[in-house]
Amino acid sequence: MKRAALLAHLSAQGCRLEREGGSHSIWVNPATGEIQSVPRHNEIKKFTAKSICRKLGVSVLKGA
Repeated sequence: MKRAALLAHLSAQGCRLEREGGSHSIWVNPATGEIQSVPRHNEIKKFTAKSICRKLGVSVLKGA
C-alpha cells in the first residue's frame, strides 16, 4: 500500500504528525495518547499498515 494513502487515512482519523525521526515519522492520536512510528518507504506492507492503525486506535484502512 502507498505510504501517502496511509498518512491521509491517519490524518482523516484525527491523528497528527508529532515529529520526523531518522527513518520513521512519529504519529500520535491525541484522543488516546497513543504514539506509533510509520516507516518512510513508498510502499508499506499491508500487515504493517493494519498494525499501525490498530496501535493508534483508529479504524483499519480499507485495502490494508
